Amino acid sequence: MCAPVLLNSSRISRARSVRPGRSFRRGWVGAVAAVVACALTTGVAGPIGPHGAGLSPDITAIMNKSAYKHAQWGLLEVDNSTGRVIHSQYPDQFFIPGSTAKLVSVSGAWHALGGDHRFTTPVQATGHRDGSVQYGDLVLVGKGDLTMGGRTAPDGSVSYTSIDHTYANDVPGATLTPENPLAGLNQIARQVRRSGITEVRGDLAVDTRLFTSYAALDPTPTPLIINDNVIDLLTTPTAPGRPAQLSWRPQVAPYQVKSTVRTVAAGGTTDIQVTASPDGTRIELSGTIAADAQPALRISNVQDPAAFGRTALIEALARAGVKVTARPTGPNPAALVPGSYAGTRRVAAYVSPVYAQYAKLIFKVSHNLGANLAICLMAVTAGSHQCIDGFPVLNRFLRKAGVDPTQVQLLDGRGGNPVDRVTPRSENELLHYWQGTPDADRFREAQPILGVDGLLAFVCDGRPTCPGKGKVWAKTGTVADLDALNKRLAVGAESIGGYLDAGHGRLHTFYLAVNGASTPDIQGVIDIGDDLARIAGLLQEQAVGHSG
Repeated sequence: MCAPVLLNSSRISRARSVRPGRSFRRGWVGAVAAVVACALTTGVAGPIGPHGAGLSPDITAIMNKSAYKHAQWGLLEVDNSTGRVIHSQYPDQFFIPGSTAKLVSVSGAWHALGGDHRFTTPVQATGHRDGSVQYGDLVLVGKGDLTMGGRTAPDGSVSYTSIDHTYANDVPGATLTPENPLAGLNQIARQVRRSGITEVRGDLAVDTRLFTSYAALDPTPTPLIINDNVIDLLTTPTAPGRPAQLSWRPQVAPYQVKSTVRTVAAGGTTDIQVTASPDGTRIELSGTIAADAQPALRISNVQDPAAFGRTALIEALARAGVKVTARPTGPNPAALVPGSYAGTRRVAAYVSPVYAQYAKLIFKVSHNLGANLAICLMAVTAGSHQCIDGFPVLNRFLRKAGVDPTQVQLLDGRGGNPVDRVTPRSENELLHYWQGTPDADRFREAQPILGVDGLLAFVCDGRPTCPGKGKVWAKTGTVADLDALNKRLAVGAESIGGYLDAGHGRLHTFYLAVNGASTPDIQGVIDIGDDLARIAGLLQEQAVGHSG
């Protein structure tokens, strides 16, 4: 059986090697999307089976590459309409899922909340009001809204890019959405002013009692999240020898950013490092950026999201014409949060887009914070304030969906814990379940589309033909780290699972994983991910051939 190893966080770029203890995960975006706390298998669970049964020669040629000499493949493809098994290899064996675990966690939250659920984040006023002056405090009550308006487009959808800003320290090409990260707080501030309040003679506190996370949820979900709890840092080259241009957001006190990044000649090295003070409020960028480079995005973590959100709202209130007499910066005064809101008055509330839009964001960009948040939100639906209590909710959902929960192992929502395992059968059964619900199309279309968007956007780039383009909807996952013994990269897992357009209005569900591959360098990891995407495309073409 596989022996999991817990790995450390990392910063990965297009280098040709990885330093010991560094790990990464990525989707297939033409660049390595690194993340933290990845799991790595040290062995192969079971014998390597034959790859030729019913598969096209193009697929078996991929599976027989040298990178997979000691690897284990798992595959299950099923006709969603008839239940007929099309391809099957080790369907009941555990595989490391990587980010395809998000199919499980987000499905549970989607079911528990409902796809049309909206988060309402209120501001309650304590004390009393005299004219336009509020004597007492305002309390912003965190409700687990993933974006707080920071990605909401004018049509109510949630914006995303193919390489999300949360991966910016790890992946070249990460970009920002155009929306203002403080949009929700600005909306709340305007509502407070419209309620008739122009001055608050008291304080502002953030109520974070909705849930408490635990160590295995990394990144850590919080009841109030602004801009994914990060500061965006965008460096733009100028002329060689000159300081690079810096812009950053959201600009909230007492955060300060300093940059010593210099522009070097075209074709030179772009290497930008980010450091921060222990409390995260003093950020410095150093390094170089090539004159012909695109703007380079980096991020720095917000260490105290409640204090950050408090100050950001006080500043938003000031912009809206509401003065708060309390000092705007400093710790969140949690002691001011009342034991009950009976007798208080709601003076504002931000209402989010529907949860199905958040699920789409999580799937398309492999949003780790959002996937971990799903565990906490399930706990809340059960009346608990402990995130770990989300798993019994998930267990019950899987049983209802016809999935044997013993064929799934999870300790987080994003698929980054060494405990995490799934079988191809469990993922197929889950995918099949959704196609029997009113949310069938929404769930399928929330997945990355091969060659079109999300983490599968770039897999067709540079190819004269691309099997399955626009006809495969699938979540991807990668787990890998340095094999120091052999000075190569060990790819603990590559996986992809979702739906194939089988023609004539038919769909096939599929899950494909390989554990235990190896490659000399990072480009090889990209190639392995592309191999699985190509196999998915070839399966789609083969499915159309069968149905025809």
